Amino acid sequence: MNKFKAEIKITLRTGILDVQGKTVENALGSMGLGAISHVRVGKYVTLDVDAANIDEARAIADKACQQLIANPIMEDYVIDIKEA
Repeated sequence: MNKFKAEIKITLRTGILDVQGKTVENALGSMGLGAISHVRVGKYVTLDVDAANIDEARAIADKACQQLIANPIMEDYVIDIKEA
């Protein structure tokens, strides 16, 4: 088995109101940073994965996202796999 690191970026799907992002955007505007707009807040997750190869590591990380880490109804995710 080889060791891989999975980096997962999770964001709300387009069209779903990002209340936290809107709150951050409003706060930035109050701080004089009104040039910033369309703020979206997401999650960043890292995992160490033991797998035979990079494709298996991606499949394991994807299964983890589908079953627990991400909400597939409301969230999109992108997985980046690197050798550890």
